[in-house]
Amino acid sequence: MSPIIRAFFDRPTGSLQYVFHCPATRKAAIVDPVWNFHPKAGAVTTESADEILGYIDAEMLDVVWVLDTHPHADHFTAARYLSDKLAAPAAIGEKVTGVQELWKALYHLGDELPADGSQWDRLFAEGDEFMVGEVPVRVMFSPGHTLASITYVAGDAAFVHDTLMMPEKGTSRADFPGGSAEELWNSLRAILDLPNDTRLYIGHDYPGGDAAPEYMATVAEHRLRNRHVKDGIGKAEFIATRTARDATLPLPDRMLAALQVNIRGGRLPEAEADGSSYLKIPLGKFDPR
Repeated sequence: MSPIIRAFFDRPTGSLQYVFHCPATRKAAIVDPVWNFHPKAGAVTTESADEILGYIDAEMLDVVWVLDTHPHADHFTAARYLSDKLAAPAAIGEKVTGVQELWKALYHLGDELPADGSQWDRLFAEGDEFMVGEVPVRVMFSPGHTLASITYVAGDAAFVHDTLMMPEKGTSRADFPGGSAEELWNSLRAILDLPNDTRLYIGHDYPGGDAAPEYMATVAEHRLRNRHVKDGIGKAEFIATRTARDATLPLPDRMLAALQVNIRGGRLPEAEADGSSYLKIPLGKFDPR
């Protein structure tokens, strides 16, 4: 079964969001939705998620899952917002508990945050399978970018998040806390062992100006042309290239804000006495780049 896929682009963060649905039943799932955060104002808005809701309504889709591939470092997840709006369960990979433990220590949250994954309705394990209408979906554990990253293989498509970029741009970074270039290599090779005609939908693109993003290439195209992991490039070369590249990259603008929301499953910290939520910024935890 080949799902119908619609991509949505959040230009400020370069993030791709997806809705895929079964053409026979119109059952659908949302992947990696964005909850818009405006750092200068400290404001959170829902225009990206509401665009997805408009599409779902126009196409008369029945959303049965709201899926995140990992706790994102560059945007707030709108998974809980959409889960509540659509009465659909929110899910992520079971290794998210390790990310929660890591980041709750960085934020010095103590007992404020249970690091048990209870903020989601379902935690997926490697090899788990479920259906979206008549489309079978399989979960692949694909760490490296984060220690909790997973890929959703839905029929002849796979949502590979922050592993691959488009072939000309290579792959995604592996230098965040809990990341690993070696683990990313292993994940990439597993993804590239999928059938050659599998459509791979990536997590980010950064086109210049008002140019449209690119977001899909097949396994065969990546094996032929991906500048970091095409056939013929070995593990040691990849790790050296990825490590050198990562050393030049600044941290994402929204990272220190986003992670404390995303380890809560897309919820703001509990409001204080004045009714407002507040974010913590850990000082001295990261070196400037």
